[in-house]
Amino acid sequence: MKKSLKELKNLSVIARGDILKMTTVANSGHPAGSMSSIDMFLSVLNRANIFPDDPFNPDRDRIVVSHGHTSPGFYVALARMGFVDIEEVISGFRYAGSIFEGHVTRGIPGVEWSTGNLGQGLSAGIGMALAAKKRGKDYRVYVFSSDGESSKGQIAEARRTAIKEGLNNLIVLLDYNDIQISGRARDILSVNIVGEYEAAGWNVIEIDGHNFDQINKALEVAENEPLRPTVIVAKTIIGKGVSFMENTPTYHGKALTKEQLSKALEELGLENDVEKYIEKRKNMALTRDKLSYPNIELNVETGQPIVYGKGEKVANRNAFGNAIADLAKLNMENFPVVAIDCDLKPSVNLEKFEKVNPEGYIQIGIEEHNAATIGGALSVSGALTFFADFGVFGLDEAFNQQRLNDINHTNLKTVVTHCGIDVGEDGKTHHEVNYIGIVRSLYHTKLIVPCDANQTDKAIRYAAKVPGNFVIAMGRSNLPILLDEEGNVYYNNDYNFEYGKLDVFRKGRDLTVFTYGSFAHLAVEAADKLKEEDIHITVIGVPTPLDFDLTQVKEYVDNTIVLTLEDHNVENGLSNELSKAMIKNSMKPSYFEPMGLKEYAPSGTIKDLLRVHGFDVESLVKKMKGLIESK
Repeated sequence: MKKSLKELKNLSVIARGDILKMTTVANSGHPAGSMSSIDMFLSVLNRANIFPDDPFNPDRDRIVVSHGHTSPGFYVALARMGFVDIEEVISGFRYAGSIFEGHVTRGIPGVEWSTGNLGQGLSAGIGMALAAKKRGKDYRVYVFSSDGESSKGQIAEARRTAIKEGLNNLIVLLDYNDIQISGRARDILSVNIVGEYEAAGWNVIEIDGHNFDQINKALEVAENEPLRPTVIVAKTIIGKGVSFMENTPTYHGKALTKEQLSKALEELGLENDVEKYIEKRKNMALTRDKLSYPNIELNVETGQPIVYGKGEKVANRNAFGNAIADLAKLNMENFPVVAIDCDLKPSVNLEKFEKVNPEGYIQIGIEEHNAATIGGALSVSGALTFFADFGVFGLDEAFNQQRLNDINHTNLKTVVTHCGIDVGEDGKTHHEVNYIGIVRSLYHTKLIVPCDANQTDKAIRYAAKVPGNFVIAMGRSNLPILLDEEGNVYYNNDYNFEYGKLDVFRKGRDLTVFTYGSFAHLAVEAADKLKEEDIHITVIGVPTPLDFDLTQVKEYVDNTIVLTLEDHNVENGLSNELSKAMIKNSMKPSYFEPMGLKEYAPSGTIKDLLRVHGFDVESLVKKMKGLIESK
């Protein structure tokens, strides 16, 4: 049952006491900012179409707390509205055995997105609001934000996107208390918050963020705005309700002592029962059940693969474009199939997708941070979501955003093209040579680096159907279709992509090369040339370089010369992964040498760069012959 404004006002006093108790019990946290936002938290939770008994109902309104350090306030508001147990919140806050972590954490009933890396919440809210539009749903998205994070560039990116997409189902409540951890927000970096939202075209409402009547009247206006998103800029007082905390930066991220807590609770007119929670915390277990992440599951139809023929040369990025256009045609009647682009449509081959599915093509512009977060939020909200970008932008530049997608257990399919030195002439600023190392840093994201267009097609369809985050990395150039030793298409109609499976392209006794992606055909061509001289080498494709079963090819490793050949930084690529796998499985080659990039490459054609680095077929043949003869 919805509460009256009088009830909310009374509850806000109790909630302030809860905030102070839980941060004192934890001896850490951000009490003062939580106290400036609490009146807005309670008001939105009281109005929104949300269900404490069914918190993950697919038709619920979504609430994102971008300033995630105000978790004490949001957890307390959720508890006082019936989503979680208030005693568990107060006693367990920031405890290893509790779900109530220091920053708001997805999976807790009522929490839609893990935040804390400031500036990303608005983009996440846009992804959820876009999903509602694409799915024909009428739910709203409320995003809580703060003045301190308003200087971040990603928020400016997000503001523009919200207007471009006409997201009238998006409401931002911005806590303007003018305090950050280092002092006054206006002294640290002055931002004309109202002016910037007005300039972007938003509906702007200014209120007193502690006046429940003003908060709720502003929300009513925003909820009935027909054309555009609304921002409610709420002037607040940090530490509101406790005189010695008000309007001072000291308690932004500092808990009260027991003595200060006693004084504060007396001022609020509340009982001091903190010792009860301190004792309860002492008896809590250090371990807890894992949270579940309620992504909307999709039954993806993958269709029939496209098989490219012997003698063709096809870029993997072209095969990607053909595959997702096919996936869109197969699935868009059942759920949205979305491709997010950052002004690279012809380069990442999204023209065909846009033609067959214009509603699913989302042009974000040159805003990679915003795009990556929007993609993650879309992917958990009932849309099959691809984010296509150059590798250096979609991974290196947006690493923090991709890390937060990983933390949030999203279902994003990131396709990065122009990886390695295969974007040759653009030079070192555009050579993505760290894609394996970057994805290795993420715990819940899988990596696929397909070896030709046929494997690319099958890998894209596989990733679309399998839940979870995937990065599919590929180069720019046209590549030959790989053939088996009999001259037939290797990845033919009978081939099924299996994550972790190794591909043995050639079998020999003298030397083994492990490779992947755009360098696979070079190793195969070198092997075929050596075969003419009765030198037989093994070439093994590793399309999933972060997860493979080396025991599948043990006979080609033990007591054998082993090389890795990769279009990647040699220090954090396949050679590291293969070394670990050999040690783990007690395999011992007679000689091991990594072949990869040892320095940033200059501008030049891919043909010339291969020769400069000794990766062209002629150089590889010479290298392998020399190793075999010397060993």
